[in-house]
Amino acid sequence: MILHYVTHPQVAIDPTVPVPRWGLSERGRERARAAARCRWMDEVGRIVSSDETKAIETAEILVEARGMALAVRPGLHENDRSATGFLPPPEFEATADRFFAEPETSVRGWERAVDVADRVERALAATLAEAGGAGDLLLVGHGAAGTLLWCRLVGLPIDRAQDQPAGGGHRWTFDLAQRRAVAAWRPFEIDDAA
Repeated sequence: MILHYVTHPQVAIDPTVPVPRWGLSERGRERARAAARCRWMDEVGRIVSSDETKAIETAEILVEARGMALAVRPGLHENDRSATGFLPPPEFEATADRFFAEPETSVRGWERAVDVADRVERALAATLAEAGGAGDLLLVGHGAAGTLLWCRLVGLPIDRAQDQPAGGGHRWTFDLAQRRAVAAWRPFEIDDAA
């Protein structure tokens, strides 16, 4: 079974709304619709989303285009950053750098990277333990959570060098049966077979 991990694309940033409740921007919706038409989606048999609004909105576009059902899995959410709430981009990037560089530290009250990695890995295991559709598995989530799961699966230390490129809407692919990486982050609307 192949695991595809997709991050939500561009969001409508609103500093007055808690980050987990942000929705997709129109550009984000356009990119998700393009991804839904890709050949790499042809073998996907099950789509499971984080419970954050932007991930659910992304997943809804993918399942609707493919006539599938959507499952929402607690534990796939992004790192808890509620201690700081919205941070202006330069401050956010500096804090995210520290989050990855100090994975066993709660940077500015954020959930520790090692704890996020454990949580997301447990959510994947629980998802795999459930009976689901035939075919590949698609998880719809977030950049940091997806990066930390990638590091765990491929056996790399936590490092921001493994993080998705800016902008969201990226995908990595891992062969669960062979326990090997197939392809690292790339835009999810790129129509490749891997």
